[in-house]
Amino acid sequence: MSTSKNVPERTCIACRKVAPKRDLIRIVASPEGVMVDEAGRKKGRGAYICPSIECWEEAARKDRLAHALRTRLDQVEKENICQYIDKLKGSV
Repeated sequence: MSTSKNVPERTCIACRKVAPKRDLIRIVASPEGVMVDEAGRKKGRGAYICPSIECWEEAARKDRLAHALRTRLDQVEKENICQYIDKLKGSV
C-alpha cells in the first residue's frame, strides 16, 4: 500500500510555472494590508511568486500582484515589496 503524500502545487503569477507550494513565496492581502507571508500561514487572499528576482520584478512591473490579490497596493505596501526584492537581490 502506497502512502505517498499529495504535495500541493501553486502557479507563479509572473512566469506561470507550476511548482510545489513550499518552493514559492506567498504574498497575502489581509485586513492588515498586503505583505510577504514566508511561512504561508497568514489568513487572507494569497498569490504565489517564484523566489527569482525576474519573477518579482515582472509581478511588480506589470501590476500582476494587485490583480491576483484583487486589491490595490498603497505606497507603503509597494515599498515593502520592493524591499523584499532588494533582499532577494542581496542573497543572490
